[in-house]
Amino acid sequence: MNPKVDFYFSKNKKWQAETVKLRHIILDCGLTEELKWGCPCYTFQKSNIVLIHDFKEYCALLFMKGALLHDSAKILIQQTENVQSARQLRFTTIQDIIDQEATIKSYVYEAIEVEKAGLKVEMKKPKEFAMADEFKAKLDENPSLKAAFEGLTPGRQRAYLLHFSQPKQSKTRESRVENAIPAIFDGKGLND
Repeated sequence: MNPKVDFYFSKNKKWQAETVKLRHIILDCGLTEELKWGCPCYTFQKSNIVLIHDFKEYCALLFMKGALLHDSAKILIQQTENVQSARQLRFTTIQDIIDQEATIKSYVYEAIEVEKAGLKVEMKKPKEFAMADEFKAKLDENPSLKAAFEGLTPGRQRAYLLHFSQPKQSKTRESRVENAIPAIFDGKGLND
């Protein structure tokens, strides 16, 4: 157990028993406990395998390369259609965790084997994502904006494309594009 992570298990009273139980199960699998993104993250040879996080309605284990797991019990959840790699196991009671302890461990061990094998999730390229017409028009009329956008990392490009295409109204999409242009020129991502 990493003392830097201890605070996490006492901060959320609603899921305290559940997250403590998950912590013990994962540590029993031989992973190293670290604090990343404000959550307990469990690593194998410095590679992220799984993390514990809690929400209003449930607590969860998030497998970083969950899309590569076989999911023989059919219990892994893709959070949204845009999540490409990670998958969750969700829990709402301590009994859920106790009943599935063997399955949880088997998923953790499989995730470790995926990492040992060096497997990678094939990520969609930014050009495979829908591009809002409003953004496409801006890129077409401004070659320097297009060059700046293409100079961003694929992850930053994806974030912008998703952000621009989400609103239903064209006016909102236009506003998002306009607000993001300075950051794109600065080489920054959506949340930098």
